[in-house]
Amino acid sequence: MTRVLKKHKFLLCLISVYLLIQILSLKQIDILSSYIIQIIMFIGINIVMTVSLGMVNGFTGQFSIGHGGFMAVGAYTSIFFTTIIFQLLGMDPIGRTIGGYAIFFLSVLIGGCLAGVAGLLIGLPTLHLKGDYLAIVTMAFGEVIRTIIRVSEPLGGPRGVSGVPAMTNFPIIFIWTVVSVWLMRNFLWSTYGRASRAIRDSEIAAEMIGINTTKQKMIVFTISAMFAGFSGGFYAHILQFVHPDSFTFMKSLEYLIYLYIGGANSISGAMTGAVIFTIVPELFREFQNWRMVLYSLILIIIMLFRPNGIMGEREFGFIKRR
Repeated sequence: MTRVLKKHKFLLCLISVYLLIQILSLKQIDILSSYIIQIIMFIGINIVMTVSLGMVNGFTGQFSIGHGGFMAVGAYTSIFFTTIIFQLLGMDPIGRTIGGYAIFFLSVLIGGCLAGVAGLLIGLPTLHLKGDYLAIVTMAFGEVIRTIIRVSEPLGGPRGVSGVPAMTNFPIIFIWTVVSVWLMRNFLWSTYGRASRAIRDSEIAAEMIGINTTKQKMIVFTISAMFAGFSGGFYAHILQFVHPDSFTFMKSLEYLIYLYIGGANSISGAMTGAVIFTIVPELFREFQNWRMVLYSLILIIIMLFRPNGIMGEREFGFIKRR
């Protein structure tokens, strides 16, 4: 019995955390308000977004700053099937029924796949670029997506889309975050992940030992975009109102800050940065106008004293390769 408990200790911890949050959020206890639960859900979304960005920027050594654009593709695709199409037909959006959740999960799946296709199409002509050039192209992609949405009346145009059903809840986000991090962790510890790190360390050396660097970068970039698209779908159904300005360059910059503050070469670092800087703005909500100033100052301080981020290349025990 003790051996079984030790073997599945992390799984038992996850179940305990989930049950504790669920219990504390019960109306009879009401220790965790709906506002705090929403913050916890945003933490989950931000963890997946930051870890997926780290696959490209940290583990493969590229520099993408258009993650918000892929998130927008997933968000708007999902709400098209759960909200917009019903509004165009004069019908009520989906509800919290079995059929409603089936449509919801299918729409999120389609949104993530379309974001992956967008990543593939962007990556094909641009991933031979490096450094600043790739950053400029991915930033431009994010702005192009936002502009297309803004001028598309069926997608709500500059008014945005309201009436999005609140289909995303804590259990969904909890499972999604755990499964996503587990999948990305396994990918990064596989032969594909080792190939990515080889490209990061020296692309010329990686090519000399037989790694198809272009193909490898395309795989990582596409997978990263897919996870951003899936996250966008869940994110839209938390907010219940989606606007093109929800996915500006500043949104992509936030995830970049999370990543480099936590540690770009570490899954644990990406998670740490996402958790800390999802909570910090809420602690200083009355100083919301100074949030980006605070981010910038902290980023400068960390880059000076911890140039590799808070975690560096260290990993939590449950993330380490076994």
